Amino acid sequence: MTATRPLRIAVLSFAHTHALSYVHALRSMPGVELISTDPDGAAAPDAAPRGAELAAQLGVAYVDTYDEAFAWSPDAVVIAAENSRHRELVERAAASGAHVLCEKPLATTVDDAVAMREACERAGVILMVAYPVRFSPTVRDAIAQLRSGRLGRVLGVTGVNNGKLPQDRAWFTDPDLAGGGALVDHVVHCADLLDDLLSERASAVRAVSNSVLHGDRDLQVETGGLVTVQYPSGVIATIDCSWSWPMNSPTWGGLTLQVIAERGSVTVSPFAKGVAGHDGAGETWDPIGADLDALLLDEFVAAVREGRQPQPDAGVGIRTVEIVKAAQSSADRGGEVVALAP
Repeated sequence: MTATRPLRIAVLSFAHTHALSYVHALRSMPGVELISTDPDGAAAPDAAPRGAELAAQLGVAYVDTYDEAFAWSPDAVVIAAENSRHRELVERAAASGAHVLCEKPLATTVDDAVAMREACERAGVILMVAYPVRFSPTVRDAIAQLRSGRLGRVLGVTGVNNGKLPQDRAWFTDPDLAGGGALVDHVVHCADLLDDLLSERASAVRAVSNSVLHGDRDLQVETGGLVTVQYPSGVIATIDCSWSWPMNSPTWGGLTLQVIAERGSVTVSPFAKGVAGHDGAGETWDPIGADLDALLLDEFVAAVREGRQPQPDAGVGIRTVEIVKAAQSSADRGGEVVALAP
């Protein structure tokens, strides 16, 4: 890649709804040439626009297959496919020498996440995980304040990440494609913020879950859960991770983190400020302030151009998957505490 040639980036799949905002962010960047592909869109278990139709709506060039996307020789790829398809696409990207931004969670198993990191390390390419909430200015300010020591040692954290059932992308409730339900979809964002704040790996996890919410839909995954995470420093964090909002609720805005320290507490609500309204689907909520997906893409593109590893990296991705898998195991065993290997 020369200084004068545009940076080639391929968006692989429109399965995850964040892919739409990633395309918007990348299209606005100078010196970026963009294509997209979504070969699995035609077989998606819902009627949401995918594939060439969605690419045309977004105004981005489109190719029909992953083979064509890699034949284009991208410098980097953004993977927004269904969770269980992440590993194959990451390994293909690494083999082609392309840097990778992969949607969360990094994988549906810890072994897959580790293999993805190893493939990228062997190839000498970047692997970054798409956790945009950590780029929120309110999150950055809160973590800086806590790290300064002014409030003393962190004692505990209460995380909430609730929302509505993602029925417009039905694969989120497919246990094979998603790897689980609300425990997978909503725990990882809070787990990432905890990883950033505490800079330590969890030591034990306990969780309970159920499918009482939306019980009339005959779903095969959990729709609600409560996860408790213990860290070696003694910090105990809880994460409420339910699809508990009514179906006419807005899509975004349910994440809050309250951190209790020795001399005070800090509450972080990155989506608290916004414009409320209604459309044909029900309530809407447009957050005011920074575009977190755009900030995420800015960091990824800058890192590719500068040849450095951005955060959050594969290590973060692996640690957050560890928490999810331990939570699933604990819930399956009636809330038994699951210890993570040191």
